[in-house]
Amino acid sequence: MRIHLTSVFVDDQDKALSFYTGVLGFVKKTEVPLGEDRWLTVVSPEAPDGTELLLEPDGHPAVKPYKTALVEDGIPAASFAVDDVRAEFERLSGLGVRFTQEPLAMGTVTTAVLDDTCGNLIQIVHSE
Repeated sequence: MRIHLTSVFVDDQDKALSFYTGVLGFVKKTEVPLGEDRWLTVVSPEAPDGTELLLEPDGHPAVKPYKTALVEDGIPAASFAVDDVRAEFERLSGLGVRFTQEPLAMGTVTTAVLDDTCGNLIQIVHSE
């Protein structure tokens, strides 16, 4: 068994697609119209057949309070592995990405937390 699909709830699929592809560097995998919304997934260019991230609309009434509570408590909605947290922090900061936590080394793990512009905090992490 392996993880095939996971999701983040986003407030705007177009904005999310732009951020997750144009800024974070993922690539669009699937786009299927579903009424006003789409089944919209992205993947890592390093693993195009790997785990897909669904950019899921946050229209369900339970989602916005959940997302707000996570952000207010500083809890990331997802965690993405990178080779070098500090280098990725510098690259993304240069693109105007807002971080709520700068790189922080905790033993063999380094993390940073960014705002995805779509209502979520996202953690980037590297483990040695």
